[in-house]
Amino acid sequence: KSYVEAFNMGNNVYIGGGFEHLDWVWDDAQITVASTEGSYDVSAQETGNRGLAFSSDGTKFFVVGYIGNDVGEYSMSTAWDVSTASYVDAFSLSSQGGVGRMGLDFNTDGTKMFVMSYQNDSVHEYTLSTGWDVSTASYVDAFDVSSQDTDPRGLAFSTDGTKMFMTGDQGNDINEYTLTTGFDVSTASYVDSLD
Repeated sequence: KSYVEAFNMGNNVYIGGGFEHLDWVWDDAQITVASTEGSYDVSAQETGNRGLAFSSDGTKFFVVGYIGNDVGEYSMSTAWDVSTASYVDAFSLSSQGGVGRMGLDFNTDGTKMFVMSYQNDSVHEYTLSTGWDVSTASYVDAFDVSSQDTDPRGLAFSTDGTKMFMTGDQGNDINEYTLTTGFDVSTASYVDSLD
């Protein structure tokens, strides 16, 4: 595919293309012999999908993009099989201003959600009262990354949430942050970067 915008790896490799679909790529040996096993079209909800995240048990995936102003939630009847997906609902991000959502990540139990916005150069933190259910999300606060990149795109956290990583179009690097309280972006501070 051209315009690959997001991916998630485990035993399976998931690639979110720039043409409103999600492909599931499976490989039991090496990535070089991977094959497409199935896909799910998200264009009815988002036509500029950029961020992709999965629940830890593989029964849900989430999509955010630069066109829509929300996080879409999808359920899979067979874990890790996007061809069995169905749309559930979405959480609006409009109260945080702007559009241009790119990166997306969750903590390990799905009670925290993080969305990268390239329009206001920030990581936005949300609390979910029910894990992996975006309809229960509420806004907490944001962390400004503009000192490192004014066009942030990718976002990832360490398993314990004490490290955050951000990539962007301006700096062409991976920026590392330390959080003194895991998964609390208000406690984040910049460490360094890798070009």
